[in-house]
Amino acid sequence: MTSIADIHSLAWQVSPDLHGIVDQAGVFVETNPAWQDVLGWSESEIKSMVFTDFLHPDDVNRTLALFTSLKAGEPALHFENRYRCKDGSYRWLSWVAVPERDILVCSARDVTRDRANVRALQSSEDEGRLREQFIAILGHDLRNPLAAIGSAVRIASRQPHDEKIAAMFAAINGSAARMARLIDDIMDFARARLGGGIPVELKRVDNLHEGFGRVVNEISMAYPERQFETSFRFDGVLLCDPARLDQLLSNLVANAVMHGTQDEPISVVTDEAEGRFVLSVANSGKKIPDALLSNLFEPFERVEEGASLQGLGLGLYIVDQIAKAHSGELTVTSTEERTMFKLAIPLERKS
Repeated sequence: MTSIADIHSLAWQVSPDLHGIVDQAGVFVETNPAWQDVLGWSESEIKSMVFTDFLHPDDVNRTLALFTSLKAGEPALHFENRYRCKDGSYRWLSWVAVPERDILVCSARDVTRDRANVRALQSSEDEGRLREQFIAILGHDLRNPLAAIGSAVRIASRQPHDEKIAAMFAAINGSAARMARLIDDIMDFARARLGGGIPVELKRVDNLHEGFGRVVNEISMAYPERQFETSFRFDGVLLCDPARLDQLLSNLVANAVMHGTQDEPISVVTDEAEGRFVLSVANSGKKIPDALLSNLFEPFERVEEGASLQGLGLGLYIVDQIAKAHSGELTVTSTEERTMFKLAIPLERKS
């Protein structure tokens, strides 16, 4: 029959925690096998040293102070210090020690990984604060001077000047507008990747076509040589963020302008189908390679291999994130004759 003493002896042998008995001189006169498993020292090696021989130099003074308190009869609970392994590395140990007559009964748990996890969590929190600062810098510290540049150019352009200066003002104004769009894309990317998606302010809208019409007109003015065909057939109410949908349409139409055949029209259509609002943007042109289709909505991807680096490759990613923020789905079909991006958003059920 197994005795209690036998059970205690077995627990001493198989425990993953370090158990030991320390004498008044600071020598571990008894240790369990976990010492060798965790630190690499044999029992005979441990008995040949005092506990301070194992300590990290930065932990010596406070551990000596604890040792003095223990010898005075005060127990120690969850005291942490670093012990040197035989290979020269250090492990963090969390100690419980109880004085018993002229010895100290000790137990330590290896908490190196726990402390690493805490540091990783702290690092993650620090990164979160840096993300917020990053977005704030983009939203304020870059936008304000950029707005000042645009304002200065507009004011200066009203003064008398020749055609060469006018062209310079137009170029500066165009560059400032492009920088503003890049900042918008980066901010949306940062929010989507780091903050749980692009934020939207949903409301019931019954005049989506007004905003969509403005978007198409603005792009057509920028590209007067291109043709645009619109067919706004949806006349219902949609729960949405109209500004975000305007942004989505602008990105899709701009993408069609960049990659579509120049002498073929770009089609913009809205409709209702199977209880969903549907917006499609289509252009003629080369087929999107199958190898690109699967990652088309990932950040920094481009529709064409070797495409111009004028943008950041975030437009379609942001479009997809706007669709998801509306509980919608964005799909693309591409053939040798035609490429179509289609957004579908569920309509509210009528009670």
